Amino acid sequence: MAKSTEAIKFKAKLSRPAEPRGAAWTFLVLPTAASKKLPTRSMVTVDGTLEGQPFQATLEPDGQGSHWLKVEKKLREAAGVAAGDSVALEIAPVEKEPEPKVPADLKQALAGNPAAKATWGEITAVARRDWIHWITSGKKAETRVKRIAVACDKLACGNRRACCFDRSGMYSKGNMGAPEAAE
Repeated sequence: MAKSTEAIKFKAKLSRPAEPRGAAWTFLVLPTAASKKLPTRSMVTVDGTLEGQPFQATLEPDGQGSHWLKVEKKLREAAGVAAGDSVALEIAPVEKEPEPKVPADLKQALAGNPAAKATWGEITAVARRDWIHWITSGKKAETRVKRIAVACDKLACGNRRACCFDRSGMYSKGNMGAPEAAE
């Protein structure tokens, strides 16, 4: 799908997640028509405005062929909106994906494995984001430890991509998707 050069404009309902109870953040699910204008069904970073307030964020796949956006409290307050409101957005994919934040445990493991660190330094920001997502998507601490070890082994052997996970969330077993709305 070709990247849109025009801003994608839409309205969406701002919701609070059902879990964890009392969360200070909100989210919205992009309308399917807006999501289809993005270059991929998987994670994509956008520059945009929410009720005129600028932001940059990485949209997550919702597992249904669309995307969702986590709206932090600071942005929501700056825009003067609340959960339950219909909000106006204007977004466009960034020209270059930003570098992901590398978790401390992965950073430490890479530092101890020069071959893995070398491959890590050669791959794209999107590939690094995919590795981080695969590692952090495990629900148990021991799964994360195992995935870091597997990632370092694979990277050390020159594997550049985190295999075996569905970047769009459409064919996953429920580990990707928008949160359930509280209201």
